[in-house]
Amino acid sequence: MSTPPIAGFGRDYLAIPGPSVMPDAVLRAMHRGAPNIYAGELIDIAASLVPDLKRVARTSGDVAMYIGNGHAVWEAALANTIAPGETVLVPATGRFGHGWADIALGLGAEVETLDFGKRAPMDMDRIAETLRADVGHKIKAVLAVHVDTSTSIRNDISALRATLDAVGHPALLMADCMASLGCDRFEMDAWGVDVMVAGCQKGLMVPPGMAFVFFNAKAAAARAAMPRVSRYWDWTPRANPVEFFMYWNGTAPTHHLYGLRTALDMLHAEGIEAVWARHARLARAIWAACEVWAQGGPLELNVADTQNRSCAVTALRLEAPNGTALRDWVEHNIGLTLGIGLGMAPPGDPSWHGFFRLGHMGHINGHMIMGLLGGIESGLIALDIPRGSGALEAAAGVIAKG
Repeated sequence: MSTPPIAGFGRDYLAIPGPSVMPDAVLRAMHRGAPNIYAGELIDIAASLVPDLKRVARTSGDVAMYIGNGHAVWEAALANTIAPGETVLVPATGRFGHGWADIALGLGAEVETLDFGKRAPMDMDRIAETLRADVGHKIKAVLAVHVDTSTSIRNDISALRATLDAVGHPALLMADCMASLGCDRFEMDAWGVDVMVAGCQKGLMVPPGMAFVFFNAKAAAARAAMPRVSRYWDWTPRANPVEFFMYWNGTAPTHHLYGLRTALDMLHAEGIEAVWARHARLARAIWAACEVWAQGGPLELNVADTQNRSCAVTALRLEAPNGTALRDWVEHNIGLTLGIGLGMAPPGDPSWHGFFRLGHMGHINGHMIMGLLGGIESGLIALDIPRGSGALEAAAGVIAKG
């Protein structure tokens, strides 16, 4: 099938919830020959990344860098703190909570899961009840996803720490910030998070390939008490390397280091508070448009309460098969790629075609979001999907107000 002319020129727009749009400056920084991995500028670049990553995470603790994705650092966080047979509690609000639980099972941990469904955040009362019942403190860690990329639910990690403290439970608090770091406000130290995991391909604006575990002194003490940790997953030499190769237990991800150095420079030049504010403003514009469309048709935001919505990703419902039809139309006709609905229906269930997601994380600005929304409206019109009118005006109003 020939490419429609209107989609054959200009730049495609990948509006999925990661990998995010990569800044040209990051891509230019990575476009080079292989550097020396034993001496020279790469040594200094790697050392400079550590304090700047910690600034984004808002922590004075340590960071260990891995060549890998989010699943890799899920495993790294657990491998350093949870021995086979020990118990973790997973309050799940989407596919990624269950995914972390599965990694724990694979490492031989016992897993208690509290499933809060796909449309509601964690219920702190239920979590408190579970923790109070654990009088022997068998639960060694609580694995909490800050923003579940599948459902776009944002959980209150600070409230989860308060819940642990209120019942006097000593479990480690672990937070998955894959979708939220550099997008939604996150305060590792102020919120009392012991371990946090994140990747480079979303708010940090670098192609997939690097991931990070941030940890504090309490988590380091748990690591020291472990009977053994594999040489590869051990975060101790990565966080405190005696030799350069120890950062990655081998060859460095050379080109990613150049890209990450540039991305961190961009984030800190803007200021992390301003980064959060930009994401919040653009997210509100998206929600405003979606709420107008919803008034006259089947489109529905997955998360009803704005306080529980992520500023990095928005999950939407559009009744099957409209979700897939819309994604196909905008990709093939105007060069816009929307995210699939992930984990919202059982495998093979045709209702899967009624979901899609918008990624609005990292290197985004107002005109990109207005283009995204205009593209969606074009698809709704082309497919004759009922909708309310005035969505783009509502979004523009949010951006205009600042």
